[in-house]
Amino acid sequence: MNLKKELYKFCEEFVNKRLQTVEEVILSNQKALQSETKSSAGDKHETGRAMLQLEMEKASQQLEGITQMKETLAKVNILKSAENICLGSVVFTEKVNYFLSISAGQLVIADTTYYAVSVSSPIGKLLLGKKINDEFIFNKKKIMITEIN
Repeated sequence: MNLKKELYKFCEEFVNKRLQTVEEVILSNQKALQSETKSSAGDKHETGRAMLQLEMEKASQQLEGITQMKETLAKVNILKSAENICLGSVVFTEKVNYFLSISAGQLVIADTTYYAVSVSSPIGKLLLGKKINDEFIFNKKKIMITEIN
């Protein structure tokens, strides 16, 4: 199977798992808020509600991040091949391989390790626009780009 397609599929699954987790947290918190009843210890009740509200806000922010990831993934064209590194490029270097898409971490395909990174991440910003044989410095190490897919 096509390498880009595999990497893209991994990123899609990553986003969907995150979405499912956040949706479960939101649902759980909504149920907890609804079942929260006024107790004789009013302050305890208010504190519980406030904590749940904070959790809901945190989950909403995570949901926004996931939505942005989905939008970024939608812009990735796995059929496109370019000379210059751009969103959707698979970049091979002397040390590490990257897939410029979303920050989804490490993945292994056919015994080769790749890192799914966002174009707005520090390494993503360094890679954008580079070509084969270009060098860049990351973590005080000089790295050469050997292949772009």
